[in-house]
Amino acid sequence: MRDQTLFDKIDLHLIRVLHMVLTERSVSRAALKLGMHQPAVSAALRRLRELSGDALLVRSGTQMQPTEVGQHMVQPAADILRAAESLFSDARQFDPRTATRTFRIAASDYLDPQFLPRLVATLKKEAPQCPVDILPLSAEAHYEGQLAQGEVDVVIGNWPQPPQGLHMARLFEDDVVCLVSPRHPAVRRGWDVSQWLEAEHIAPTPTYPGARGVIDEELAALGMQRHIVARCAHFSLIPDMVASSLLVLTSGRLFCERFCERLPLVILPCPVPLPPLGYYQLWHARSHTGAATRWLREIVKNVAQTLRNQ
Repeated sequence: MRDQTLFDKIDLHLIRVLHMVLTERSVSRAALKLGMHQPAVSAALRRLRELSGDALLVRSGTQMQPTEVGQHMVQPAADILRAAESLFSDARQFDPRTATRTFRIAASDYLDPQFLPRLVATLKKEAPQCPVDILPLSAEAHYEGQLAQGEVDVVIGNWPQPPQGLHMARLFEDDVVCLVSPRHPAVRRGWDVSQWLEAEHIAPTPTYPGARGVIDEELAALGMQRHIVARCAHFSLIPDMVASSLLVLTSGRLFCERFCERLPLVILPCPVPLPPLGYYQLWHARSHTGAATRWLREIVKNVAQTLRNQ
């Protein structure tokens, strides 16, 4: 700031008077449009003249005309007023048709494989000028910090224990089932708990060393442990691996049903009574009331609901 003392003497009211007087070229007309008494406008104009060191508005024949300095102030004053108007209105309103902000969503591919494609398609339809970044959830992704720093708008996942201190909204629940090849012995003979635990399972790669996924957290709580012989960081590739082997994938029914449509796979009930998988979105307090992020969270919720309505 070149002159802090001068800046401290300027308020938005003075800028409104400045812009109105210069554009109307009349103190009386400016007073009428501002809803002020003419002496109050004249007093504000005197303050503006003192601050600028210029007359700003001078008489030319029977009319008033802005000085050269005053004329150069018209556009900056309009810009300041426009920015001030949008400063708080943008916080309360969001027009997806004209917005250009980027939406950043961190999500795993554990969900229904149609979810993220459908979400992106909906966002691009409703907010065509807003770029969309879908970010992975991995061992390197510190999503709590990313949310706090505004690097991510929402995180979508299904951790057994969501972190404290974040806002959360449930999206949907999904029954736990098992996905196997038609050649798997359990398709013909069925299986009990011990046979299921001893089968060869494939599971997603932990997001960090020592981490256990939702299924294994639930099994540990029951004092059980399954026989995991393969892990894969790319969850959406696992069904193809199951289709060509005797591996068992235990996951949500929605996820498994999508792959049964194109691969030789069979869904079997899980012999261990595991609770449904809960999927939710998380966000930070910093974006809780923002109009754009509130709109985004509503879109996420609506798209999630369409998965269950099919």
